[in-house]
Amino acid sequence: MATTILQNRTSRLSMRNIQQEDVSVKIPQSDMVFFQLFADKMGWLVNRKQDLWEKYAISSPQNVPLTDEEIIEEVRAVRYAKNTRCR
Repeated sequence: MATTILQNRTSRLSMRNIQQEDVSVKIPQSDMVFFQLFADKMGWLVNRKQDLWEKYAISSPQNVPLTDEEIIEEVRAVRYAKNTRCR
């Protein structure tokens, strides 16, 4: 029986085109090591919010050719535009 369970789990891990569900779980930080080990054994991918922000920061452009004033003008233009579609 243990062999069957292991084979099923292994075949599940090797399948890349499985339908996946995004789930947000808040757990105590002290349980994160246990949860990470459990997720690894189940073949789950765990992304912490901090990891996503770090990935975003690394992938964002570093030298943007805009001044602060240009950015503020663009934000104000979008924020305060009269958009009848939203009403």
